[in-house]
Amino acid sequence: MLNLWRQQLGQVPEPVWEQAELRVLILADNGLTELSPRIGNLTGLRTLDLGHNALTAVPDELGDLAQLSDFLYLHDNRLTQLPPTLGRLSRLRYLNVGENPLAALPEAIGAMAGLVELRAQHCRLSALPDSIGRLGRLRELWLRGNAIDHLPSTVGELRELRQLDLRDNVFTEVPAPLADLTLLRQIDLRSNRLSRLPDFLERLPALEKLDVRWNGIDPSTPVVTRLERQGCVVLT
Repeated sequence: MLNLWRQQLGQVPEPVWEQAELRVLILADNGLTELSPRIGNLTGLRTLDLGHNALTAVPDELGDLAQLSDFLYLHDNRLTQLPPTLGRLSRLRYLNVGENPLAALPEAIGAMAGLVELRAQHCRLSALPDSIGRLGRLRELWLRGNAIDHLPSTVGELRELRQLDLRDNVFTEVPAPLADLTLLRQIDLRSNRLSRLPDFLERLPALEKLDVRWNGIDPSTPVVTRLERQGCVVLT
């Protein structure tokens, strides 16, 4: 493990790229503006933290880290796009790309079959790629603070999804693909543009909490009443 957190590096020292035995590399909060393609030499990495820097791009060679299986933090940078080579990281379980000016997620993200948690909060997303439905192991999806108004139908294929955070977007309806997510426990739709709740919410057997505050939802609507009778906490 090499922990260089908040060392005011400005750039990564060249000897770091020679440590092929590294399993964990933490480079967070160092004012980094670029990342050498030599990152691809660290083929034993399982965790990489590049959060809280000033990166405007990450090299394609990030996709060479085939053993990266635990965590990849890219949040709080200045990334406007992600390389398609991320799709090679099929073992990765946790990916955080939040707090970047990303207009889109690459279609290749659907090849990251090992993802259990995906965080893309406070970006500039207006939609998700259809390939998102290929993330069959995904349990948590965090999309707060974007400009999303719909979800692709393929979201209905995320049959392991337990937690979905859609706060601070522009949904006018609860996304229909959620009707197929029978393991979904928590849905957060605060601060959208909803005016009604669909009946299919009552047919989600695992639903424990539904948060629709700061929308136009009438708390006395029959759907809310029935959900509460089923034991679901509904916040309106």
